[in-house]
Amino acid sequence: MTAMVEIEGLRKAYPGGFEALKGVTLSIEEGEILALLGPNGAGKTTLISTICGITLPTSGTIRVGGHDTITDYRAARALIGLVPQEIHLEPFQTVINAVRFSRGLFGKPRNEALIEDILRKLSLWDKRDAKTIELSGGMKRRVLIAKALAHEPRVLFLDEPTAGVDVELRKGMWDTVAALKSQGVTIILTTHYIEEAEAIADRIGVINKGDLLLVEDKATLMHRMGQKELRIDLQEPLASVPDGLSDYALRLEDGGRALVYAYDTQAERTGIARLIARLSELGVVLRDVHTRQNSLEDIFIGLVQAGEDAA
Repeated sequence: MTAMVEIEGLRKAYPGGFEALKGVTLSIEEGEILALLGPNGAGKTTLISTICGITLPTSGTIRVGGHDTITDYRAARALIGLVPQEIHLEPFQTVINAVRFSRGLFGKPRNEALIEDILRKLSLWDKRDAKTIELSGGMKRRVLIAKALAHEPRVLFLDEPTAGVDVELRKGMWDTVAALKSQGVTIILTTHYIEEAEAIADRIGVINKGDLLLVEDKATLMHRMGQKELRIDLQEPLASVPDGLSDYALRLEDGGRALVYAYDTQAERTGIARLIARLSELGVVLRDVHTRQNSLEDIFIGLVQAGEDAA
């Protein structure tokens, strides 16, 4: 596939020495969805702002659709749609005129059929003649998305796009994102909703304190780093893990009524059969056994914590 966004050695430093981005290198392919995860202050918004030309880089290069964002800014920016975190709308402008205006800013001819299609997909058609001041916070965020799509961008940045949006509408937006992907639009998403990244992303990037810790295919990441846990519910509670089980990394939960054993799904042997046999030898009676796969949230927390420990 063709790289739509290419970032090499991107660094952003501020007076006083604070580095918001520390040599980020990243290639994003045409038509893929990349979810960028990180805690508050990790550098997610700075990265997006720098790619979009809102913030100037200290060093490094950025190309969008082959156009350098500094030397060929207009061509690069014409390919980009941006949905920012902050909601800034002209309060007395109607929804449909706000979207028309955004299209006109890029020199695009009127296309009422396209505007209607965008508004319908975002459940805004019935509100097209309402002033933005009259809308709820969730609806205002949908207007921001409509405005970002008005000039038919090939790259769409969504900076916390579903913040303050109810669950049903959030899933509707996921469907809209999937439809854009099917049209070849490249989408970069930042979110605090881990399930959002897990549901729609092709690749996951984790950033913390300006460092891009990892970028990897979602399924590969979860397979490579995911662990499973075996939960063993006991017939009678234990006061502590029996001495005869010291070879296993076990922990007690639920007031001693459950033993939890974490194991590597890619190991040649999980050790489960030997553990069950050993429990039987020690006279520990099992009531139930079930497993749990690490979620993307577990993996994300682990990566961020590991990065902080290394620092």
